[in-house]
Amino acid sequence: MYDVIGIGIGPYNLGLAGLIDQTDEVDGIFFDDTPKFEWHPGMLVEKMDLQVPFMADLATFADPKSPYTFMNYLYENNRMFAFYLYQNVKIPRQEYNDYLQWVAGLLDNLSFGSTVVDVLDRKEEEYYTVRVEDKMTGEITDYDTKHIVMATGTEPLVLDGMEHFPNEDVLHSSRYLFEKEQLLKSKDVTVVGSGQSALEIFLDLLEEQERQDMNLTLLTRSGGLFQLDQAKFAQEMFTPEYIDYFHALSEEKRTEALGTLKPLRKGIDPDTLTRLYRKLYHRTAGGEDSNVFIQPMTEVNNIAFENGRYHLDCYQWQEEEPYVHSTKKVVLATGYEPSFPDWFLQNFEDKIEWEEEKQYKVTRDYKLVFKEERSHQFFTATGLTHSHGTGATNLGLAVHRNVHILNAIAGKEVYRNQENPAFQTFSVKDL
Repeated sequence: MYDVIGIGIGPYNLGLAGLIDQTDEVDGIFFDDTPKFEWHPGMLVEKMDLQVPFMADLATFADPKSPYTFMNYLYENNRMFAFYLYQNVKIPRQEYNDYLQWVAGLLDNLSFGSTVVDVLDRKEEEYYTVRVEDKMTGEITDYDTKHIVMATGTEPLVLDGMEHFPNEDVLHSSRYLFEKEQLLKSKDVTVVGSGQSALEIFLDLLEEQERQDMNLTLLTRSGGLFQLDQAKFAQEMFTPEYIDYFHALSEEKRTEALGTLKPLRKGIDPDTLTRLYRKLYHRTAGGEDSNVFIQPMTEVNNIAFENGRYHLDCYQWQEEEPYVHSTKKVVLATGYEPSFPDWFLQNFEDKIEWEEEKQYKVTRDYKLVFKEERSHQFFTATGLTHSHGTGATNLGLAVHRNVHILNAIAGKEVYRNQENPAFQTFSVKDL
């Protein structure tokens, strides 16, 4: 009987596994159906950095002395002086991925190539049975656990009907690097999206293309290419204090608050925007045509294929004008949506409380709210924006979340969370 079983091994559960490894208070094991750890392999674009400082690693905020910190990774891989001279708190995405893979290689409580095919709720006995299939052998094994932590991540959010188009022609941004070579050979490429991923792909294609006759288009639904709000007080929305405040709001007020935080949630890194503008400025020096088209305030509602080209039904929502854009290749940087296994909805949908829009209710310490109280808890790190705010997907708060979960499982403080980190007071109740 394990204390906890983690379903899914991304940065969130990998960090939790590392914290558990360094304590005797909790016993746990983690499963993932992928053959090895990989973090967004299709989007590890060269020269692109993580958007948070290196301290947003798997352990530092809970235990700076942990062997699984990024600083220890640098030390063990003989990169301390190189990083010191690099003089940048943001690290390359490829290095962050390598760091995560390094940690995964050190932990013995991870099981890759293992698909969780079912989770049985032993309500009367107050535990869960997790049924796991070995992808290599097909063998099924049952594991019993007092608690569950679901971190099944997200899946690409795409336009309806695009599934039948060839991947090399119409693709989600998560596959960008796998199809990049074919994209660069095309004469017309269109990127659809308003966020960081869309701009990174657009800039990478612009910098990598060798032919001046390549037409490159960016269609964004947002009102413009607005940068991420990096002001210090704005960034305090990524503190535990703001999560406390946000979670205590009503469902209606939380939805309103998310709307006001768009510059923090959807903004683009200023360095990316500067690089793009400089590239366009240099390319057009001397009156040269850039062959680049950037159109904001545009919704893409449909894609059709005719006469060897893809035709995008577009709508400029401010002018209320429809138009059609024609292209050879399409990259949809349209984001992601929470991914829930079939067994989750089949076994638990009727047992838990839901808010509107079919969003489950979650406690402050990340437990699903069941209609009937129980001692065996089901924690989640997936689909939390509606309940915990814009910081739900922020890597800097992942350790904070894991400490909450681990302490709740242990029934005592195993790791200490940072207190009162914000200079602002968000609720008048705290005055």
